Amino acid sequence: MRPLLAARGCTIATGIRLHTLAEVIDHLGASRQTGIIDGTEIRVRRPAVGRKDREKFISGKNKQNAVKTVVLTDATGRLLFCCPAQPASCADITHARQFGLVKHLTDGPAVEIHVDAGYQGLGAQTGGRVVTPPHRKFRKNPPDWYEEIHERQRRAHSSRRIRVEHGIAHLRNWRALARHLGRREHMSDTIQAIVGLLSHQQTATRGPDQPQ
Repeated sequence: MRPLLAARGCTIATGIRLHTLAEVIDHLGASRQTGIIDGTEIRVRRPAVGRKDREKFISGKNKQNAVKTVVLTDATGRLLFCCPAQPASCADITHARQFGLVKHLTDGPAVEIHVDAGYQGLGAQTGGRVVTPPHRKFRKNPPDWYEEIHERQRRAHSSRRIRVEHGIAHLRNWRALARHLGRREHMSDTIQAIVGLLSHQQTATRGPDQPQ
């Protein structure tokens, strides 16, 4: 059942599902919506002693064995896409490049994607379509007026991104993702199956055009 549910994709309306990142980018462009991306880590069992690439699963952020996935939502927090899981040592920006975000944004419609500081550099590669937090130009002894402007811009960016955190929180409420004790090889199907079920639930309870 797990692979079948994972292959269903994310529901955006009754009978309409998105299966690939290219379809999600086209949907956002056609509906003139903004996308939000963020990564999340899911704790897994530690690989056996002597296993090849054992250290790849250790998260540099949380110092625990985990896998990482990237979640994409629209501006209201509706789940639209979840990429396959990777070992947690993979950087966020590397993960985004691996599942083709740069290519799809460059070749696809004009879509704005809001991200956190872990994706710095993608904005230049996508012609400004990936929007990162504002850079700090003054590293030492910044003037008071600059600190005020920078903080205002940073908070505005964070407030636009907060919806993806809500989507990830709903995802992590599932017991299977609180801490995964099964085989790590099944994690991608498990995550994508749960994302598909959650998106179907969101569509059924909110309707396709209702805000969260």
